[in-house]
Amino acid sequence: MRIAVYPGSFDPPTHGHMDLIRRAARLFDRLIIAVGRNPGKDTLFEAGDRVEMLREITEDLANVEVEVFDGLLMDFAKGKGASAVVRGLRAVSDFDSEFQMALMNRTLAPEIETVFLMASAEHMFVSSSIVKEVAELGGDIRELVPEPVARRLAARPPTEV
Repeated sequence: MRIAVYPGSFDPPTHGHMDLIRRAARLFDRLIIAVGRNPGKDTLFEAGDRVEMLREITEDLANVEVEVFDGLLMDFAKGKGASAVVRGLRAVSDFDSEFQMALMNRTLAPEIETVFLMASAEHMFVSSSIVKEVAELGGDIRELVPEPVARRLAARPPTEV
C-alpha cells in the first residue's frame, strides 16, 4: 500500500488545498492530511477545528484521513508507514524553502520521498494568509474556500481596523 502524508497548518483550508488533496488521493492508496499543531504559531483556528473542517470537506474521499501531529514530520510519516510526503508549490518563491525542507527531510528519513505538486492555475494566488486577512476585514472569501470553511470564517467577527 502506498501511503503519503500531506502536512500543513491548513489555517484555514482553501480550494487550493482541496485541489492538491484530490490529486494526491488519486496518486496514493492512502493519503493522511497531517494538521500541524505548532504552539509557537499564531493560528486563527485551533487544531481540532481545522481537523473537523478538513474531515467535512474530504468526506467524499474514501482513502483520505485527517490527523493532528506534533513534532518532526518525518517521525510522524515513519510512524504511519508513509513512503512519501506531498507538498504543494504555488510559485517559484515557494520552491526555495520547500527544496531546503525536502533535503532536510531526506536527511532525517531517506526512505521517504517528497513529491511536489504544482498548484492549479486558478489557485496559484490563494494562500491561507490572504484568505484570513480578507475574511478578518469582512471581505467575501466564498470563491477561495469550501463552503463549510466559509461558514466558519463568516461566524467570526471582523477585526477592527
